[in-house]
Amino acid sequence: MADAKYIWMDGKLIEWDKATVHVKTHALHYGSSVFEGLRAYASPAGAKVLFLKEHIRRLFRSAKAYRMELPYSEDALCEAVKTVVRENGHAACYIRPIAFRGDEALGVNPRRCSVRTAIFTMEWGAYLGAEAIEKGVDVGVSSWRRTVPGVGMPLGKIGGQYVNSQMMVMEALDHGYTEAIALDIEGHVSEGSGENIFVVLDGVIYTPPMAGSILLGITRAGVMQIAHSLGYEIREQSIPRELLYMADEIFFTGTAAEVTPVRSVDKVPIGSGARGPITERIQSLFFDIVNSRVEDRWGWLTPVN
Repeated sequence: MADAKYIWMDGKLIEWDKATVHVKTHALHYGSSVFEGLRAYASPAGAKVLFLKEHIRRLFRSAKAYRMELPYSEDALCEAVKTVVRENGHAACYIRPIAFRGDEALGVNPRRCSVRTAIFTMEWGAYLGAEAIEKGVDVGVSSWRRTVPGVGMPLGKIGGQYVNSQMMVMEALDHGYTEAIALDIEGHVSEGSGENIFVVLDGVIYTPPMAGSILLGITRAGVMQIAHSLGYEIREQSIPRELLYMADEIFFTGTAAEVTPVRSVDKVPIGSGARGPITERIQSLFFDIVNSRVEDRWGWLTPVN
């Protein structure tokens, strides 16, 4: 991962090495931040950002739920994203906007601290490994349950909540897996440590509902558009753990993970133990759209130029 030249911070571009915060920064101690992850993809017309408006809108919704008022408009942050991608000269990149509480005060109450905002970019390949997109990944069901509604806010992309994800992925790696699958408090399938999940059985695609302690994934929504356009039935409903082992196919979706097949769960092969035909068909159209090989029929991509 090569560093970029510039970071957008509090309204202006600054050099990468100068984008620093004080050790007393509230977010460092208490996780008081909201953030997003986006990708820009290469095209003949230059870099194009995938789901730009949708991600910035979710940033604002997370901030609202967290009682954090952002000092910029949605339009201003969309323009800032395009600016930092363009000025860093990326053909393609990962983009991380973040809003966080500053260093004016220490203590649990965050409202005594200002809200700071930054956007950085970096070149980043396949999140779960270069071979994962085609061959799939081996995952394990985590002993850590997903954040519980009423204790945390699973629908919000809030920094402090990701300790939960960190515990899952460290456990998975310690057990020899690439990624984890979390269950919700009721024992139903929720999501990965940083991905939404889809399970295919007898040609029907299942995915956990909003109430399943999931992040409402933006790539998830796009993949559902693709699946519907290809004629597949999608059911948003609670998924029992044992369906993971019975499934014909499983795949993850997310900005970082894109569309990644799961080839085994708890060492049980899924289907043939390789990427399934429905996953491959959805994956193929997804990558054709984001890489500008076919028409952007749903208006997913925003040019930075």
